[in-house]
Amino acid sequence: MDFLLKNKTIILRILGSLMLVVGFAVHFWVTPKKGLTQNEIAAANIARMEAAVTNRGGQTSKSQKKDDAKFLETLKNTQIKQMQYLTIISMIFGVGFLGYSFIPKRDS
Repeated sequence: MDFLLKNKTIILRILGSLMLVVGFAVHFWVTPKKGLTQNEIAAANIARMEAAVTNRGGQTSKSQKKDDAKFLETLKNTQIKQMQYLTIISMIFGVGFLGYSFIPKRDS
């Protein structure tokens, strides 16, 4: 416990810097790139092929696919929001720890 009290400033600065680095890394990792990725192109091709097959077949499988697509879209949006919240919280804690470590301490 004595070690933590002696090195509190250094620990807070390291922790704050680490939280900021994590926040920026998550932000730039999650931020979508411009243009289409290979996965998006492949998904579009599969959707086009499935649409061609369902036009030949019956209507029962078509309604099933719409429900799945809606669920997957909702899941994707939820994951994007969670990563945004993680980034925001990480950066707030990082700035807080760094700011607190630079506040001069009074000896009383």
